[in-house]
Amino acid sequence: MTMRGLLFFAALMCFHVNSPVIAEMQENERVEGQTVAARVTDGDTLIVIELQPVDVVAPRQFRNRWEAYRYDRTVRNVRRVYPYAQLAGIMFREYSEQLMQMDSERERREFARNAEKEFRQQFEEDLKRLTFSQGLILIKLIDRETNHTSYDVVREFRGLFSAVFWQSLGRLFGYNLKTEYDPYGEDRMIEEIVQLIEEGLL
Repeated sequence: MTMRGLLFFAALMCFHVNSPVIAEMQENERVEGQTVAARVTDGDTLIVIELQPVDVVAPRQFRNRWEAYRYDRTVRNVRRVYPYAQLAGIMFREYSEQLMQMDSERERREFARNAEKEFRQQFEEDLKRLTFSQGLILIKLIDRETNHTSYDVVREFRGLFSAVFWQSLGRLFGYNLKTEYDPYGEDRMIEEIVQLIEEGLL
């Protein structure tokens, strides 16, 4: 046996499982760790770790300056109105639950009037300052957050007459409260921007 082989054999014997050194380590030391999933493939045991999904976003390419300007303007508009759409979604769910617990129609009407009054006091001045484009995006994002068009929301809380009235009035100014959100078609850019906002990338 060569000198190198002898040294290897001696080292192996020193760290044999029954070695006093290893026995002492086993008694005195606690090895910290965690249990993980594993699978055996071709005789090898492989650790299986599920990683969190990661979104990879490439820098957006524009064909011309007009396209870049249009995208930047849409980003500004979405960032302006998205918080209102999120709040509308939260309030819609809360109010819907409370309305379902009320027995009489009179009680529901009174609740809806008070909710509208509270909403107007808190947000009317801000919403009045929205541009036409921002108003259109808000209508779409309300549908995204509530799964109901703005027309349906008004109808549910204020009744058919109010919904028809506001839809007619909105039409005079170019708004359609029945507009539905289309994240895979017409509103694809808006959906992309919303997701970037939610990821903290915008």
